Amino acid sequence: MEHLEEGDIVLGTVDRIMGTVVFVKLDDVPEEGTIIESEITSGRVKNIRDYVVPKKRVVCKVLKLIGNNIHLSMRRVSPKEAKEVLEKESQERSYKSILKSVLKEKAPEIIEKIDKTENIYNLIEESKENTKKLESLVGKDNSKKIMDIILNQKQKKAIIKKEIYLKTITSNGIERIKELLRGLNTKYIAAGKYLIISESPDLKTADNNLKKILEDLEKKAKKLDIEFLVKS
Repeated sequence: MEHLEEGDIVLGTVDRIMGTVVFVKLDDVPEEGTIIESEITSGRVKNIRDYVVPKKRVVCKVLKLIGNNIHLSMRRVSPKEAKEVLEKESQERSYKSILKSVLKEKAPEIIEKIDKTENIYNLIEESKENTKKLESLVGKDNSKKIMDIILNQKQKKAIIKKEIYLKTITSNGIERIKELLRGLNTKYIAAGKYLIISESPDLKTADNNLKKILEDLEKKAKKLDIEFLVKS
């Protein structure tokens, strides 16, 4: 069970719609959240059911916590935030499947026990560094079997791309641009336009790496007298 704070990105299931208010059953917390019509999407909403229907999974941002009332927003969640949460949910389903395959008939009881204090995703990610907590729940032998399967899985890479624009009027401009981009994962788009690509085992690391790459490119471009712009 998680303790929510304002600004948290959460995942839930639409339970019902009453007038212009959407009621959402959130994962990991007992209270339900609500989304008012203006927080569904940017712009005017003609028919709320064009965006949400009962049983639909939705990614939301926590706006306010007033007592047991959790005010949510869908429109304030960025595509990157939504992708990260959905990828985490997919990975947690995979982890549960592995627990079931190793623990057999004991799996439902242990999964329920884990869900009462934290989610399985966080437990397994922590266990990649230290398995003591997992061992206390499933035993040393089962813990080893579970982690061997997980660590030997072929991990999908998170990929983030950003379009940049480079321009220089120097006589050896092409050589300077080649020097600027040397060693980076790039793709040529059109005259002066390039795609910078960052790959990593997880989305957060890929995003942080891309930010660092762009910062370094901007500094280096200035020294090489190259105009550098990032497409917003």
